[in-house]
Amino acid sequence: MAGLLPVDDYVAGVRAADPAVLARTITLIESRNPAHRRTAGEVLGALLPFAGGAHRVGITGVPGVGKSTFIDQLGVNLTADGHRVAVLAVDPTSSRTGGSILGDKTRMERLSVDPAAFIRPSPAGETLGGVTRATRETILVCEAAGFDVVLVETVGVGQSETVVADMVDFFLVLMLSGAGDDLQGIKKGVLELADMVAVNKADGNNRTRAELAAAEYRGALHLMAPASPTWTPPVLTCSALADEGLRELWHQIEVHREKMTLTGELQARRQEQQVRWMWSMLDQRLRDDLRSRPDVVAALDAAQAGVRSGELPATVAVEQVWDLYRSPTPRT
Repeated sequence: MAGLLPVDDYVAGVRAADPAVLARTITLIESRNPAHRRTAGEVLGALLPFAGGAHRVGITGVPGVGKSTFIDQLGVNLTADGHRVAVLAVDPTSSRTGGSILGDKTRMERLSVDPAAFIRPSPAGETLGGVTRATRETILVCEAAGFDVVLVETVGVGQSETVVADMVDFFLVLMLSGAGDDLQGIKKGVLELADMVAVNKADGNNRTRAELAAAEYRGALHLMAPASPTWTPPVLTCSALADEGLRELWHQIEVHREKMTLTGELQARRQEQQVRWMWSMLDQRLRDDLRSRPDVVAALDAAQAGVRSGELPATVAVEQVWDLYRSPTPRT
């Protein structure tokens, strides 16, 4: 990346919502360079008092659900109502599969050119932990820049849903009609994370099927204990293509925020997320440090081979590697 700016310049540029400085600040946050990390920490510390005011909404969806069209339409509705919208993506699979993040950005045709919106792909080639760190901190930067709605999109599958749900206030799961088949393919854990389920593409000849699907999902959610005594996840139908149901959907998100704020659950949720984030970063830092020593890396490779072949118990392998890691660094 280009030479570092003074910390005050990053802070002033973000507070002024300067697009160039905003992009440079996020690039700084994504960097793994130790010097960049130190500067990023100072910048984040200065921006933190101005963060925290946005609706943080996570969005995931089954393949083919029309997520890009949904986010594009929801986003332009929100900016038309006076909101400033940031769209961030968590895509730990992009470096392996080529991903669709940049394609999604171009498919959000109206939002990508909306002056009240900002779209940021996840950093390519990162581990899930790295993407999570960068995305969490990018949320804070976008809030400090005055974006009052932050939509965090999951593009990967599996663990990415869990990590996104743990960095937002509200987690929306988009579904399609054909509920019986869909339910068999949906992990129970994803539905357990949902604060709302929305059946998309409820238009034309598909409207009746979408209503039937919504009834199936309501039944499935009824069997699960809600995460909050204050909120029962609703199941709605919508059509992003026809812009039907999206305003009611957003209204429900605002009602959720009001209720969670009044009971103190929103503040408690964010506080717990911050603590888990701290431990997650410590875990990642330890893993990075563990792999920073060539002798430990060599021992790890040998230990993995021994465990894989069955010649070495995993517990013994861990003790051997840990003892070596805790020993003084060999002189070179």
